[in-house]
Amino acid sequence: MKDIKSYSLEELEKEFADSMGLPKFRARQVYKWLTLGVSSFNEMTDISKELRNNLCNNYYISVAIVEKKLVSVYDKTVKYLFKLHDGEFIESVVMHYKYGHTICISTQVGCKMGCTFCATGKSGFSRNLAPSEMLSQIQSAQNDLGVRISHIVLMGMGEPLDNYANVVKFLKLVSSENGLNISMRHISLSTCGLVDKIYELEKENFQLTLSVSLHAPNNDIRSRTMPVNRRYPIEELLKACRHYASATGRRISFEYAMISGVNDSDECARELGRRLKGMLCHVNLIPVNNVEGNNYVKSKIERQKAFINILGKEGITATVRRTLGSDINASCGQLRRQTLTDES
Repeated sequence: MKDIKSYSLEELEKEFADSMGLPKFRARQVYKWLTLGVSSFNEMTDISKELRNNLCNNYYISVAIVEKKLVSVYDKTVKYLFKLHDGEFIESVVMHYKYGHTICISTQVGCKMGCTFCATGKSGFSRNLAPSEMLSQIQSAQNDLGVRISHIVLMGMGEPLDNYANVVKFLKLVSSENGLNISMRHISLSTCGLVDKIYELEKENFQLTLSVSLHAPNNDIRSRTMPVNRRYPIEELLKACRHYASATGRRISFEYAMISGVNDSDECARELGRRLKGMLCHVNLIPVNNVEGNNYVKSKIERQKAFINILGKEGITATVRRTLGSDINASCGQLRRQTLTDES
């Protein structure tokens, strides 16, 4: 069975012509239904029953079924636990801002990276998501909430650049004028720092926002909290980031989880400022999440303000990310982990 939702329109036109001798307009009919997020070929009411049966016998439609849904009483942030066709679970979060709705989607089932402040990796890695499974998260959320999602953040479960080919295909599909038509400038991709893939992504010239999980100003602290740093030291990572920003003209967003007594000192701020000086970038400070087993404590507000002031003296802009969905554990990985524990 072939994954029909992972085809582009042009690929589907060729597939239908080669496999069934169908004209291009048939592919366009089917593609339109797929873009709407239908879960069955029987919902495609403007094509014949014979063709629908043929499609059922040769293709499947990837769907993300809502297994659990949590809604924040504070800010209406919605957290989804989706069930996939093979019984695996992934998480997505929809946030409402003045400019519209943003969804944070997963790109893998689990994660290999092992960052100590992240809940996703605690349950291990199962598999990569197909482009269709990334699209399905957006479509299921839109259909459930009755809204149009205008912004996407690839910052849920998994490391997007570890699933490079499928993520690139998804980005092309979701930004296509024939599909959901979400502008690349409204898409942010987060990575823990796979340097070789950053150079590859640069060549795509997607004009999306590259968000790099830095979380430390030096190799000593970063290697303790992020194992990926042992493979790609901070000097190599920042060199790649400077190259990316220069080549694309797009500002890099550095994510920095503030952990009390670990990476939030004045010296850490000064060292970070020196490393980033002159780069087209912004630092996004994040109050660290409480994840079982790490005993991390959020930095105090006074520490956050001092950190921002020190970075500012080095010419680096920084802000503290507004926490959304705090009452529903909106950071990804926790709901899946709880569900897997309950089932075992």
